[in-house]
Amino acid sequence: MYRPIDALAVLALSTSALAQTAPQAAPAPAPVTAPNTAEVNAKLAAPLPADQAAMKAHVLFLASDAMKGREAGSPEFDIAAQYVAAQFYAAGLRPGGDQGGYLQTVPLVSYKAASKGDFVWTGRGPAQPLVFGEDYVPAANGAKAETSVSAPVVFVGYGIDAPQYGQDDYKGVDVRGKIVAYFGGSPARFGGEERAFFGSGGTKAAIAQAKGAVGVITLESPRSAKVRTFAKLADSYATPRMTWANPDGTGKVEAPGAPSLGTVSMAGAAKLFVGAKTPWSGIVKQADRDNAKFKAVPLVGTLTVATKTSFVPGASSNVIGVIPGSDPVVGKEVVVLSAHLDHIGITKPIKGDALNNGALDNAIGIASLIEEARRFTVSGQAPKRTIMFLAVTGEEKGLVGSDYFTNHPTVPLTSIVADVNLDMPILTYKFEDMVVFGAERSTIGPIVQKAVAAIGVGLSPDPMPEEGIFVRSDHFRFVQKGIPSVFLWPGQKGPGKAAVAYFMANNYHKPSDDLTQPILWDQGVRFVDANYRIAREIADGAQRPVWNAGDYFGTLYKGPTAGAAVAP
Repeated sequence: MYRPIDALAVLALSTSALAQTAPQAAPAPAPVTAPNTAEVNAKLAAPLPADQAAMKAHVLFLASDAMKGREAGSPEFDIAAQYVAAQFYAAGLRPGGDQGGYLQTVPLVSYKAASKGDFVWTGRGPAQPLVFGEDYVPAANGAKAETSVSAPVVFVGYGIDAPQYGQDDYKGVDVRGKIVAYFGGSPARFGGEERAFFGSGGTKAAIAQAKGAVGVITLESPRSAKVRTFAKLADSYATPRMTWANPDGTGKVEAPGAPSLGTVSMAGAAKLFVGAKTPWSGIVKQADRDNAKFKAVPLVGTLTVATKTSFVPGASSNVIGVIPGSDPVVGKEVVVLSAHLDHIGITKPIKGDALNNGALDNAIGIASLIEEARRFTVSGQAPKRTIMFLAVTGEEKGLVGSDYFTNHPTVPLTSIVADVNLDMPILTYKFEDMVVFGAERSTIGPIVQKAVAAIGVGLSPDPMPEEGIFVRSDHFRFVQKGIPSVFLWPGQKGPGKAAVAYFMANNYHKPSDDLTQPILWDQGVRFVDANYRIAREIADGAQRPVWNAGDYFGTLYKGPTAGAAVAP
C-alpha cells in the first residue's frame, strides 16, 4: 500500500517521493512469539477447503522468499507477473495487454540528483551563494537532465487554491515567470481526503504551473523539522525515485513546467526573506498553528538555481485479463478491478531479515483478484459489461503502473466506467464490517452497501479520515481521469481495530509481512465474495456509475455526474 500520509503532507516533495514513516507501536491483539520453523511449515501444510487453499496457494508463491519482495523492475517481479498471467489464462480470461498477450510493458526510469546543485540568492546586496545541507537541498527533476532557473520568488503559504475551503494562497500576487515558495502539507481544517490531496507535492506543483510559475521550492517549517531534520534530508538528497518513462527517456512528472527545485531550510529561508514586507520570524510563528492562513509575500530578490539529474532506464509490466461483456449495448463499457502486484523488495534488515515478502501488501490482494476472476468464469453467466482484471506494477513507487495504464489504456479510456481497487486487505481477524473508501462520492455507494449486506456485514464510515486513504492507492489514478472508483478494506469493528493497529505498527512495509502472520483464509473467501458481488452489480446494472452531484473530485476531474446526461 502507498506510504503513510504524514510523509506526503509534511515533506511533500513530489507525488513519487519514497519517504516512509513507521507508525507508533500498538499493542498486539494476542500474545505473539517468534515462529518456530517446524511449526510454521506444519501450519502452511494444513489442509483447507478448496477455495481457501486456492487463495493461500497464490500467496505462498507470490510472498515466497524466491520473489525477493517483488520490487518493480526486478527479475523477480517479472516472474510474479508471468505467474499472474498464467492464472488469468487458467481462469479463462482473455489477454488484455500488448500484442495479444496478458502483459502491458511499462517503461520505467529511475532518477536522482546527480550533483549538489547551486542556489544563489541575489537580494539587496551582492549575490549570496546558499550552502548545501545548511540552506538548501536540491531536488531531482524527472523531466530534465539539467535544470536552470533564475527568477524572483513569491511566498504563497501552503501553495493551495481551494475555493471550497475559502483558501487561495495566490490571492493578490502574479506568479507568472516566478518561483513560488511554500510549506508542505495543508491546513488541518480540510477534510481528510482533500487534505491529503492538497498536501501532495504533485498537486502543489500543478497549481503553481497553472498559475504560470517556472519553478517551486518547499520551505522547511517548525513542524516538518520535528518529523525529519534538515540534516537527514540532506543525507538522502540523492535517493533514487521512479516513474514511467517518456519516449525520450525522461520521466513523467506532474508539472514539468514548474519543477521542484529543492527544499530550503528555515535558516536559508531567513536569508530569502531579508527585506520582505512580512519578516520570516512572523511566518514561522504562523506556521506552527494548525489552521494557519498566510498572505502571499513577494520576496526582494532573485533566486538562481542550477541542478543536474541522472537517469537509469528500466521496465516492468502490468498484467491484464478480460471477460468480454455480453450485452450488445453496454458490453463495450469496461469495469476495472485492480490490485498492485509489486512490493518494496530488499531493504535495511530488521532483526536480521531484509526481505520484504509483502504477503498482505499485496499478494493477498492479487490472490483475491485471481479468485474473483475465477468466480466470474465458473458462474456460467457472462457479465453484461466487460470486466478487466488489472494487476499493476509500481504502486509502491508512487502509483506508477496505474498512472501508466490510465495514460496508455489498452481499451478506450472513455469506455471505462468504474474501478474497484483491492490493496492490502488485513485478513488476520473475522471482520464484522467493511470500509469502502470513496463509496459516498458516487453511485457505487448503494451498490457496495447491498453487496456487503449480502455477506452479513454492514458498511462503516472511514475509521481514519485523517489518513486520506482515498487519494493514496491505484484507484486514484482512475479518479484523476474522471472515473468513479472505490477502494475496499475489511472494517474495524470488534477485533478489527486492534488487528489493523498491530499490523500497521509491526508488519506494514517490514519483513514480518509474511506467511507467519495468522492469516484467516476463510476471511479471504468472504472478502472475495463481497468484491465479486460489487463487481457483478456494476457490470450488470442498468446504469453506469456516476459521481454524486457536487463531489469535489468528480467535479475537479470532469467525470460523469448524477443528474447530468451521460454519453452511452
